[in-house]
Amino acid sequence: MSCLIVTIGREYGSGGSLVAKKLADALSIPFYDKQLIEIAAKETGLSEEFIREAEQHRTSSFLYNLSFSSRNLPVSDQVFIAESKVIKRVAGEGPCVIVGRCANYVLREQKNCLHVFIHAPLSDRFQRAKEEYRIPADEVQACVLKHDKARAAYYNYFTTGQWGKCQDYDITLNSGTLGIDTAAGALLDLIQKKEATI
Repeated sequence: MSCLIVTIGREYGSGGSLVAKKLADALSIPFYDKQLIEIAAKETGLSEEFIREAEQHRTSSFLYNLSFSSRNLPVSDQVFIAESKVIKRVAGEGPCVIVGRCANYVLREQKNCLHVFIHAPLSDRFQRAKEEYRIPADEVQACVLKHDKARAAYYNYFTTGQWGKCQDYDITLNSGTLGIDTAAGALLDLIQKKEATI
């Protein structure tokens, strides 16, 4: 079992979540992706659907037209704070793999973290979106670019970094070149070698 916390940011359609799941399984450690939404929903009383919407549309007037809490924070900020607390808590409980949600930034001061970003050429991401997410061929380009834009806006708003910029991560991997299994295997090998030196 690993003693590391691994955060994985990813481009839409790059297979980053698949890489993360394979890595977590190989290390026999917990995997958190959409589970973070479920936990945050239980803790805030907000619905899972509402939290997903807040993640995707930080700048949307939909959110800013809603009532603010007594703390006078926009709902999207409240969601980010709630998810950040969950991320810090699960990281504090032990080794795990956390996907998205600015986890590399949230855990930037946490020891024993490996921050990863998974990317791939657009053509590979379009293909994965069609095959795995069942996005119609005539909508796939707009869908992939829309998700990337939303992720970048969310990350760039809530952090001091820039989404996908290599300086914000310890390692970036091209899943289009490597494939999902090889990318997960490369991370596993890196982690095992790193831990052998600790």
